[in-house]
Amino acid sequence: MSDLAAPPARNLSDAHTAMPSLDGRKAIITGGTTGIGRAIATLLASEGVDVFVCGRDPQHLQDGLERIREVGKGDGIAIDLAEPESVDRFVQAAKGYFGDFDIAIVNAAIPAQGVTKMSADELRYAIATDFTAYLTTAHAAAEVMKDKGDIVFIGSVSAHILGAGSSVYAGMKAGVAGFAEALRKELAPKGIKVCNVEPAKTGADFQYQSFTAEEQAEQNRNETMLRAEDIAVAVHFVLTQARRANVQQVVIAPRARGEE
Repeated sequence: MSDLAAPPARNLSDAHTAMPSLDGRKAIITGGTTGIGRAIATLLASEGVDVFVCGRDPQHLQDGLERIREVGKGDGIAIDLAEPESVDRFVQAAKGYFGDFDIAIVNAAIPAQGVTKMSADELRYAIATDFTAYLTTAHAAAEVMKDKGDIVFIGSVSAHILGAGSSVYAGMKAGVAGFAEALRKELAPKGIKVCNVEPAKTGADFQYQSFTAEEQAEQNRNETMLRAEDIAVAVHFVLTQARRANVQQVVIAPRARGEE
């Protein structure tokens, strides 16, 4: 009677495409010690990815690695990617830690204002961090990956919402968006996927100049500001698509801020 009562087996083969496991993969993450980068590093580590991160502040590095190691494996170095040859030093340190890697999350960035509000030195430093280091990290990653991997840029909706007070930041993020789209086409035949994830306003230490931690928490509750973990989940989505599918761009905005 029990056999007769058992429901027929369901064929779910076409209900969802197979999601590749992240377990055993290796990822470098720039700016992986705080904010969005730290959230990405923690989530990937929890999924079995061995991560190697960098950040400018040694204390933030220590704190970030403690959290990463609570859920998985990881290491990193304190380095300023705006300095000449720093990207090469970061990549070489990563290779010394776990050999070749197949994921690169290019995330490290600093705030920037309008061009008339910044000194020439501030402008050069912002470009070195938010734009030049993005390109040189992608260049180094593509050389390491050779014929299979994922490069994910963390851009910004500022590339499309062109505010007068953020001309430098918007210009750099628009440059990253264009670079990411062209790079996807360049690297596709090599088996390397490229995506640009563009968050709107996201709570992190990056925002402290404009929003205190308490103000950010209030906006999180009101759903007018994203959490760093929201961006990490988007990156996880990108990385768990079938190899045949390349998610080129992901835009994430707070639900309650319709203007973004």
